[in-house]
Amino acid sequence: MKKTTLKIMLAATLLAAACGKKDGSLKIAGSDTMVQLGQNLARTYMEKNPGKSASVQGGGSGTGIAALLNGSADIASASREMKPKEWDLAKSKGLQIKEYIVALDALAVVVHPSNSVAKLTIAQLSDIYAGKITNWKQVGGADKEILVISRENNSGTHVYFKEHVLRQGKEAKAGDANPDPLAKLEFGSKVTFGVSSQAIVDQVKTNPAAIGYFGMGWITKDVKTIAVSKDGKEFFAPTADNTAKKKYPIARGLQMYLNLASGEKGQAFIDFVMSAEGQKVVRDQDFVPVK
Repeated sequence: MKKTTLKIMLAATLLAAACGKKDGSLKIAGSDTMVQLGQNLARTYMEKNPGKSASVQGGGSGTGIAALLNGSADIASASREMKPKEWDLAKSKGLQIKEYIVALDALAVVVHPSNSVAKLTIAQLSDIYAGKITNWKQVGGADKEILVISRENNSGTHVYFKEHVLRQGKEAKAGDANPDPLAKLEFGSKVTFGVSSQAIVDQVKTNPAAIGYFGMGWITKDVKTIAVSKDGKEFFAPTADNTAKKKYPIARGLQMYLNLASGEKGQAFIDFVMSAEGQKVVRDQDFVPVK
């Protein structure tokens, strides 16, 4: 990611927070994966539209969607889709919510740069996170116990990884007396949970035995990305090109959910995000534009 320095990021956060106190300020909350993207979109939007204000908070996709539904946020940013029960809750409250896919993201699997393992299949990743594979030598690496790190469960990234990697896309269907065992698979007992993408970066870059995952916008030179394969034949790295061409197997859309009751202030921001200028910010943050 083309990361802003800490000082500039802090200034942007303080600016957004200060603006957020004004009447009519747009409030955006949600995905940790998208928080720096959201801050940069908000800052650019305010620069281009003097008098407009927007505040951006992280905390996880689930937290953002909850804020949207309880009225404390105008827009929820989410690295997963809203669940049926969340749509039902919105309907029961009389809320009109509209979904926008604002970017594409590869969910990068990362290890310490000294790790000799360069590629893994979805099945191997599932076994690592379920606690069935516990040592790097089982996948061609050194004889070291694997330190397995996941995002915590309020994270949309956690939900996506659980559904598409740990459970390999298998779902338990209502009334199915014999569901696929993968459909109920849970994270292993030794998995540790990082409170943010940055926390996982910090853990992986300092521990040669660690493995973790996060959105591609958080990739740095301090960690090594793993090429991933769905079938064990072709392996692809989490790059923008592979994501855009739908070759990388752990890719997803990044959503913004707009409460239409926010009126012009919310729609104007979404229109900016989906514009060429907004999509340039998406690209500059190392995500994949949708336009």
